[in-house]
Amino acid sequence: MHMKKIKLIFFYLLGLLPFVASSQYTDVINSNRPGQSVSAYAIGTNVLQSEFGLSYEKQNHNVLNTNSKFIGIDLSLRYGLLLEELELIYDGIYVNENKSFLNEGLLDEKYADFKRNRIGLKYLIYDPYKNSENNKPNLYSWKANNKFQLKNLIPAISVYAGANFILGDNPYYPNYASISPRVMIATQSRLSPKFVLITNITYDRIGTDFAEWSYIISLSHAFKNPKWSIFAENQGIKSDRYTDFIFRGGAAHLLGDNIQIDVHLGANVKDTPTRLFVAAGFSYRLDMHKDKVIAIEDQNASSKGGKIRKKDLKKARKQAKNKLKKKKKSKKKKKDDNVIEF
Repeated sequence: MHMKKIKLIFFYLLGLLPFVASSQYTDVINSNRPGQSVSAYAIGTNVLQSEFGLSYEKQNHNVLNTNSKFIGIDLSLRYGLLLEELELIYDGIYVNENKSFLNEGLLDEKYADFKRNRIGLKYLIYDPYKNSENNKPNLYSWKANNKFQLKNLIPAISVYAGANFILGDNPYYPNYASISPRVMIATQSRLSPKFVLITNITYDRIGTDFAEWSYIISLSHAFKNPKWSIFAENQGIKSDRYTDFIFRGGAAHLLGDNIQIDVHLGANVKDTPTRLFVAAGFSYRLDMHKDKVIAIEDQNASSKGGKIRKKDLKKARKQAKNKLKKKKKSKKKKKDDNVIEF
């Protein structure tokens, strides 16, 4: 792909940024772990979050007749930058591999380098829950609030643009460009209060001989005790260098508002190579978020979806007075009804 096309992709993504804005900050940590999927939502301004993991993987390649064992360290650093919807993300995975060549009399080789080293920006362009009027709970029916509704399929949507970096002679990426672009679309649907569906579609290493398409579909479920959750995930990868179909599953537990621990395991469905892996990690949030003070003339009236006007304030005061009068009349009537006549 020519650099002209790459630039067009980035300009297109940047052009989507002004569409929608809404607050992303949550009182409880919002981690992408466990699994590999990326949430559509940002973590909020002035929030610094680290997501750390250790993994062990075993691979057997039936064609090359090799066995490999990997010990990996992965780190993700996320920072809420400038806007509530904008997030700066660094992702890195460093692995130590011990490979045995069975045809060569169990000859061993060792490798150690980054399998992932990238940085990028993610921006939320659409949030179906931005308009609170359209998402008010039903005060008369618990069932209505907890059942699946078609509108729940409408996802939040974010776009990501970044780059991969290869430092020095990396044995996992021989003859690769030292820098290559990466773009992604992430969606997130709240199917019900307990189920969340996330999808990622990624075009990676753009402009290289081994450009890669991939997708991730992840479904998570929170238990009655909201500190516990489980997830199931499927990932597909397609490129001239590597194609795979991977499944993951695991659990996460909140230790507090700002810390989460997790564990997951997974496998693929091919034998060139077969992959079996297990991982555990934790996420920690340094919360420096402060809500912005908005001038009253710039605030949105909940009933109008626009600026608060003088007549809106007058109407609200009038309604409050009428409500107070009715309350006083009701008390007086009740008092009169309780009077005993002789």
